[in-house]
Amino acid sequence: MADESLLEKCELWGTVVAVQANFYQVRLESNLNSRKTISQQYLLCTRRSRLKKIGQKVIVGDRVVIEEPDWQDNRGAISRVLPRQTVLQRPPVANADCLLLMFAVREPTLDPWQLSRFLVKAESTNIKSILGLNKCDLIEKTERDRWQQRLQSWGYEPLFISVTQKLGLENLLKFLRDKITVVAGPSGVGKSSTIETLIPSIDLRVGEVSGKLQRGRHTTRHVELFELPEGGLLADSPGFNQPDLNCDPANLAWYFPEARARLKQDNCQFGNCLHRDEPNCVVRGDWERYEHYLNFLEIAIAKEEARQQTPDTEQSLKLKVKRSGKKQYEPRLESKKYRRPSRREKHQNLQDIYSDRSVEEIYEELED
Repeated sequence: MADESLLEKCELWGTVVAVQANFYQVRLESNLNSRKTISQQYLLCTRRSRLKKIGQKVIVGDRVVIEEPDWQDNRGAISRVLPRQTVLQRPPVANADCLLLMFAVREPTLDPWQLSRFLVKAESTNIKSILGLNKCDLIEKTERDRWQQRLQSWGYEPLFISVTQKLGLENLLKFLRDKITVVAGPSGVGKSSTIETLIPSIDLRVGEVSGKLQRGRHTTRHVELFELPEGGLLADSPGFNQPDLNCDPANLAWYFPEARARLKQDNCQFGNCLHRDEPNCVVRGDWERYEHYLNFLEIAIAKEEARQQTPDTEQSLKLKVKRSGKKQYEPRLESKKYRRPSRREKHQNLQDIYSDRSVEEIYEELED
């Protein structure tokens, strides 16, 4: 939650629920200290030029202070962005309290490697995550029990739901109440359908699952927060098949609950242990996702090496600020030896050459 002392000083504030071009849809919050009665629930706002000059971006989920509201036209101006508690880069969402990872147990079939990759990415955000398994009506109870036991050994308690049969949705709503939740997962698992069911008043495009690829089309184009009937906000993120693993290889083991439990009980012999073939390693052992860990470790190391070989932006580019205040990077010239000398520079060089000689000597040299 935002700092209550800051909110008490604000005359009018709210949460950004949608961003389009240079306009921000803000859901207003009640302020007991405000002298004005808020009749509207939403305001369409712009961003103050001062925020643009200092490079302050406004993203979905931001808690913002609003000035000069025009209640007749439902307009306002964002003058300040309150400190963020959490920030997600993809999708760009601030102050998220929970990540709802949506997968399907059938159509498409649940892939443990892909699921593990999403879970590792969720762990790296330090935001509480909930694992929802949709289409549970398509499998037998014995298979459902096997998946539950398997995921419990990974360190997770899955929620089995079925959007079509309306199973498990009430239990899911309990976890989402009064939170800002970001829904993520592969395409075709029923993310948009779940949101439509939880919030009947909205209408999202739902992609059909491709029969050949067994995955859905990318149907969500932008991030937007939708209000849950029992309280809380839900964000549908653009679908993507696999999240990036941009993390420090040394921290990767902490994103696996199984490995994290071992590290909390004991330490490896070496402080920089990567848990591969190092002696006296407490992580290396017989646990199901250890092969996933080794695979992800290779990816993380390769990305780290590529990042170190990439030249620093500040060294290869120079920052140029235009009159409008817009910042733009331009290539920095490596050397000036290929530049054509200016006339002033030539004139100065001539003055240096002839500064210690008399006029007569110069004329004599020219006549010869």
